[in-house]
Amino acid sequence: MMETYKQAIETVCLELFEQEVTVILTRPEEQFGDYSTNVAMQLAAKMGTKPREIAEQIVEKLDMDATVAGAGFINVRVADSAVVSSASSAIDSLKKPLDGQIVVAEYSDPNPFKALHAGHLYTSLVGDAVANLMEAAGAEVKRVNFGGDVGLHVGKAMWAILQAIGGENPEKLKELQKSDRAKWVSDRYVEGHKAYEGDEQTKNNIINMNKRVYQVHTDQDQDSAFAQIYWTCRQWSYDGFDSLYELLNMKPFDKYYPESAVDRLGFETINKHLGTVYEKSDGAIIFRGEPFGLFTQVFVNSQGFTTYAGKDVGLIQQKYIDYHYDISFIITDFSQKDHLSVVMKSIEQYEPELVAKTVHHTHGRINFADGSKMSSRGGNVVMAEDVLEATFAASKGGDKSIVLGAVRYSFLKNRIGGNIAYDPNESVAQEGNSGPYLQYALVRARAILKKVTDSTAYAPGADIKLDEFERSLARKLSMYPETFEAALADYSPHHICGYLYELAQIFNRFYENSRVAGDQREALRAELVGSYEKVLTHGLGLLGMPTPEKM
Repeated sequence: MMETYKQAIETVCLELFEQEVTVILTRPEEQFGDYSTNVAMQLAAKMGTKPREIAEQIVEKLDMDATVAGAGFINVRVADSAVVSSASSAIDSLKKPLDGQIVVAEYSDPNPFKALHAGHLYTSLVGDAVANLMEAAGAEVKRVNFGGDVGLHVGKAMWAILQAIGGENPEKLKELQKSDRAKWVSDRYVEGHKAYEGDEQTKNNIINMNKRVYQVHTDQDQDSAFAQIYWTCRQWSYDGFDSLYELLNMKPFDKYYPESAVDRLGFETINKHLGTVYEKSDGAIIFRGEPFGLFTQVFVNSQGFTTYAGKDVGLIQQKYIDYHYDISFIITDFSQKDHLSVVMKSIEQYEPELVAKTVHHTHGRINFADGSKMSSRGGNVVMAEDVLEATFAASKGGDKSIVLGAVRYSFLKNRIGGNIAYDPNESVAQEGNSGPYLQYALVRARAILKKVTDSTAYAPGADIKLDEFERSLARKLSMYPETFEAALADYSPHHICGYLYELAQIFNRFYENSRVAGDQREALRAELVGSYEKVLTHGLGLLGMPTPEKM
């Protein structure tokens, strides 16, 4: 509908003034109409005429309900029948601009042998929702996960694991209960981290342990006692991640990329471009970022091991080898922004097309709104389990799927980029901008539809007249495709959250003032409620939230 009005105004401008213009339609406040444009201001700047005079000429020529406001804004009011029609077709009108494209969505990215913190929880939920958006836009989305299965943190964990089981005794691991395994491994990392800071002898032992882990991969060792312990505990970490993802109602990942799987490719790629892009410095291999307004970063250290930057080079190459993607979407903590900027700038020197295909979003820190429950295991970092435990406590025995949906919505409603002060009590409230509020609004709509008895289907007609509550609901429903496009353009689900909250508020006003079942306008109102139910269900589906039948 928006495109139809846009083209009509552009045609009139060309006929009247012989000027080709690009009309931008915005949504004014409801009392001013359904669309607004400042095209008269654009033309006035070119023609040296007062914009209001131009606007009046355009309105006179337009075959639509249009008025001039202020200095020359043109406001358009859509016919009631067209508004209802747009509301009814809101889902079918969604465009698929990514149809036929392959998208690799990388998110979550926790490290095996460590616990997920709240930042991982955030990237998991937001990344899953962004992937849903791109799938709804027609893309074939490959969900991938990247994490460090080699590195000093693994050396710390393995040192503590061997301490706990009395040496290289893999059979001892069988004594652990399945439900406790992932947490047991991450707790060993915490012990190893503390020990590393304790004395030089232990620190050196852990450094040597780290080298042994790298050797396991170099030798492709599956059989030694040390290797068996390593592979078993790594898998326990992955199993723990998968259990959490399933609990959060996330779609499964297509692939886990451990750092060990991309390390060699990164090393080879860097050395291939040594002397042209990368250079030797004190035994290490670096990329000088200063000429690009960035900083110098080490990609291969003096011991010959790739750093995080070197492994990222391998990951970016490997993802393209595996999927030949059109878009690579990545969401990470804000601390990775400058690091990845240097990595991408280095790759841009020899494979600029991969950089052009990459979208990188970063997010801020996640903390509790009152500063409480800081994790002793994570220092001043809130852990994922802290968030979930606090939310379940605030719900006082609430339904698990609804509580987890509340966590998801609380994260998604924020624009990506800033810090988030998470309030467990606010997240589970059935009033205000929360997940349960939207879920309850959906339950209410479904209850209304079950009471509808008139079998007469709504028949659209040109002479239909809507009351203010019917029109407000229909108008808002007609805006869903625009909201979807905005969310997709920004790769940000917060647009969907804000829209659904406003839609639910408008629906609740409609509910309070408009009887449906048994009313003489039952067919029309049932059509609106049915359209509302479809849009809200679709929107919550994009967010990955459950849609309960009752609450």
